Amino acid sequence: MFDTLSDRLSATFKNLRGKGRLSEADIDATAREIRIALLEADVALPVVRAFIKQVKERALGAEVSQALNPAQQVIKIVNEELVGILGGETRRLRFAKTPPTVIMLAGLQGAGKTTLAGKLGRWLQQQGHTPMLVAADLQRPNAVNQLQVVAERAGVTVFAPEPGNGVGDPIKVAKDSITYARDKQHDVVIVDTAGRLGIDQELMQQAADIRDAVSPDEVLFVVDAMIGQDAVTTAEAFQDGVGFDGVVLSKLDGDARGGAALSVAKVTGKQIMFASNGEKLDDFDAFHPDRMASRILGMGDMLTLIEKAEQTFSQQEAEKMAAKLQKGPKEFTLDDFLAQMEQVRKMGSISKLLGMMPGMGQMKDQINNLDEREVDRTAAIIKSMTPAERAEPTIINGSRRARIARGSGVDVSAVKGLVERFFDARKMMSKMAQGGGMPGMPGMPGMPGAGGGKKKGKQQKKVKGKRQSGNPMKRKQEEEAAATRKSEGGAFGIPGPGQDAGDFELPQEFKDMLPPK
Repeated sequence: MFDTLSDRLSATFKNLRGKGRLSEADIDATAREIRIALLEADVALPVVRAFIKQVKERALGAEVSQALNPAQQVIKIVNEELVGILGGETRRLRFAKTPPTVIMLAGLQGAGKTTLAGKLGRWLQQQGHTPMLVAADLQRPNAVNQLQVVAERAGVTVFAPEPGNGVGDPIKVAKDSITYARDKQHDVVIVDTAGRLGIDQELMQQAADIRDAVSPDEVLFVVDAMIGQDAVTTAEAFQDGVGFDGVVLSKLDGDARGGAALSVAKVTGKQIMFASNGEKLDDFDAFHPDRMASRILGMGDMLTLIEKAEQTFSQQEAEKMAAKLQKGPKEFTLDDFLAQMEQVRKMGSISKLLGMMPGMGQMKDQINNLDEREVDRTAAIIKSMTPAERAEPTIINGSRRARIARGSGVDVSAVKGLVERFFDARKMMSKMAQGGGMPGMPGMPGMPGAGGGKKKGKQQKKVKGKRQSGNPMKRKQEEEAAATRKSEGGAFGIPGPGQDAGDFELPQEFKDMLPPK
């Protein structure tokens, strides 16, 4: 959703890099580009004005003029101000001292309240709570049935005494749900209320009556991130008519301009608490302003990635795998490879995971075009192998490859390619586990080839290359030629201007990773 904004901001900051000092004209030009980027992203005008004013004041101050890297300092300022727009610190749910905690969802029809109720219920269940969903939307056709289906998928209890479709009193249902939750010992109650296609008095009155009947600990306003400037208008109307404590952004995975959603926290003074970014029940998480700002600026979101990994991967399994790799590459089998791949798949969409990594903004098109089914095809190939073939892939010859290809429904070349990639990955992982770093990089501490003491001296002699000539004149010419090559060459031995790139020799480990010519 924020791809356009990210691209514009990245292009703006690119113009600043390499400048040792920023003039007032540079800062004005940068501020102008940021203003255009925010307006194009549909951020509310008052929010844009306040944002640009703050950025310019700080950029023209001492913190940039005295900085060693002014461009990075400007990026830091923009990042901090973006965090401010998004609400500052992460806002957590307030739980009642005496259960149950009552959470009421409010918003327009079509904002995604019913689906979000299921997502929130599942998220709370994963946190160790026993939530219950309440079907208090008795007006929209099949709203009660939809909530029951969502609750069943989420594995959460639902309270739905009325059939809905215009039948039943939503205020009574909401009130009775609290007594039912106490009797059944549910510690969280999530009330799904009715919405309308637009703001009207009847909607506001019903929402206010339900609020008064259940006295919620949290009233969450669910806003569709794709509705543009109406997001701010609707939020202000609900704030005046019903009042709410926090905001939930839905449909963040859409391709509309999402800047208006970023304006809600600033305009209403209420923080964004949760964000929904997909159709699956797991595509939901707490909203962290600093992490979202980091994503918008193309810096990735490593903390969320780490949290997802911690929820998915077992510490015991990770230690077991590390011990295997340290014993030797042959200990790591295709069964282990498949297990690791399936664990990564449990974390969610591969493209979304890659998008959280820093610097991946430059590969946006490749990530978006990533074929998620490739993981399934790889799993099918491995599962078509015998246990002996998975344990020792070197025995896979031409006839075995043909049989595996038929069993998994792929070409023989796909089987061959998978086995080759597996060998490359196994070699790399094994060397990293044993040496503590990337192989093929001699001279770096903790890496193969670094060595120490007397051993270091022997290694240095070994890698000097050609033997020196016994003729003093010839040896001098060789040394001068070597010095010339060294002075003209680039960093890390890469050929410099005027040198032939063919002279550059890759370490063998990197050669093995390259596709065949």
